Amino acid sequence: MNTLSNATKLAKGHLFKMPKLNLKRYLNSVSEESVRQNQLFITEQKKQREKNLGDSVKNKAVVALLNNETLWHMHKPLPGSCKLELLHYHLSNPASVNKTFWRSCSFILGAVISNAFKDNIELCLHSFPSPNVKTGSFVYDVQLPLDDWKPTTSELKVLSIEMIKFCQQEYPIECLDVDKDLAFEIFKMNCHKTKQIPDIAAHNGNKITVFKAGTHVDISRGPMVPNTNHFGRITIANVIKLDTDIPGGPIYRFQGVALPRAITLNHFAYSLLEDRAKTLNPGRIPGSQGIDNEDNSFIAQITN
Repeated sequence: MNTLSNATKLAKGHLFKMPKLNLKRYLNSVSEESVRQNQLFITEQKKQREKNLGDSVKNKAVVALLNNETLWHMHKPLPGSCKLELLHYHLSNPASVNKTFWRSCSFILGAVISNAFKDNIELCLHSFPSPNVKTGSFVYDVQLPLDDWKPTTSELKVLSIEMIKFCQQEYPIECLDVDKDLAFEIFKMNCHKTKQIPDIAAHNGNKITVFKAGTHVDISRGPMVPNTNHFGRITIANVIKLDTDIPGGPIYRFQGVALPRAITLNHFAYSLLEDRAKTLNPGRIPGSQGIDNEDNSFIAQITN
């Protein structure tokens, strides 16, 4: 397996940037926009913090189940008296846990993509569809000013390594429900997110649920895993240009596969998952007609 040093050498002269190799190490350099969004999140979080589950409990469980019907993020204050069950990766029916993990993968992928490219490439995160483990990959759709980019093997390896390194920082994945005005302020530099906010708020009590890991802030219905230390093996398998009519530039679908740290799989079996993740994910493709976002109601009802 290539080391980080070997992988970044292979990427020399391509789209990413890092010291001395025109490739930027995400963990050592974040955009001013990420810092601004992060500060707004922290300020609002200080206003809202009341009661939370203990850290030791949050690090062992994936997601909570309230009153046998409602999934609840582990860093979210409880709504009051309720029956609480903590779900883990080894359940006999892990559907809800798998979706929570897959959604978290997309969220973290967005964090890595946001800071992976050279400064002259002005990307814009669009959205990611609701998690569907059966598709074989988690995804994030991103607008890039590149006419027909086909990533090299080395570029995919660098993205994979950067996502692993991000997760190894053991960032808590935190969430807040914020009002529409604050959401507009947080995402004012992202034309796609600002278009999504009114529709999300209209179906969520005029609130927008935002999540944060490190300095990365994004919109999602949640819930997610409580900490990036839940992630084990990660591969960014492909980036595919989508056929869409969204103005402003091409939309690319970044696709990956990952395993929780608590799950082990032999190399051959994992390689099959990697191959499958290279095929275009059939999740809904964003278009100019209608508003695309992952349903933002924070309290996600369990579905089959």
